[in-house]
Amino acid sequence: MGTDGAVTGQTISKEQETMKTKETIKLLERAENHFYSGEYETAMRVYALLLRDHPDLQEARIGALLTDIAIENDDEAQALFEYYQVLKNEENDDAERIIEEMIGSLDNALEKISELLEGSLFGRDESDNGITYGDFKELVELRGSFRRAFEDIMFSTKVVITEKEELLDFIQQLVDHGFTEMAMRYIEGAAVAYPGEEKIQDLIEKLKG
Repeated sequence: MGTDGAVTGQTISKEQETMKTKETIKLLERAENHFYSGEYETAMRVYALLLRDHPDLQEARIGALLTDIAIENDDEAQALFEYYQVLKNEENDDAERIIEEMIGSLDNALEKISELLEGSLFGRDESDNGITYGDFKELVELRGSFRRAFEDIMFSTKVVITEKEELLDFIQQLVDHGFTEMAMRYIEGAAVAYPGEEKIQDLIEKLKG
C-alpha cells in the first residue's frame, strides 16, 4: 500500500508539473504583461480564464489575488508581484506560501507604513504640525551633522515624511549614524510594505553585519 501511495503522489506531482502547457505559459505571460502595464481588468480576465481551465494553477491564483489588490493599492500590489517573480526565478519552493502570507498581512503593513509616513516620527505632541523632511535636511546642513540636528529636534518636534524616497533616506541616515534600534523599527514596517525593495534589503544586511 505504501508503494501505491508513493506512486499516486508521484503521478499527481507530474501532472502538476505538466499542467503548464505552451498555451498556459503564453496566457500567464500575457496576464503578467497586462498587470505590469496597470491593465488590471484585462489581467483579471486572463487569470480567470486560466483558473477556469486549471483551478489549481498556483501562479494564476496568486496573480488574480494581486490583481484584485492592485485595483485599490497599485504600488503595493506591483511590489508584491515583483517580489513573487524574484522568488520564482530563484526557484523557491515556498514562493506561493510566502506571497500569500504577505498578502494576508498587507492590510496591517499598509496601516503601519501609513502611520510612518503620515504620523510623527519623533515627539508626541500631535497638535504640533512638525517640520517637513526637506526642512529637516536643511537643518542637518546648518548643524553640519545628522546626529546633532536629530538630537536638536527629537524631543521637541516631529519630522513629517510623506514620500517613500524620504522614508528610505531617513532610515539610511539612522543606520549610518548609529540609531540602530530606531532604524530597525522603521525597517520592519517598510520591508513588509515595500517587499523586494533593494535598498531595504541592503540596510538589513548592513545592520546584521
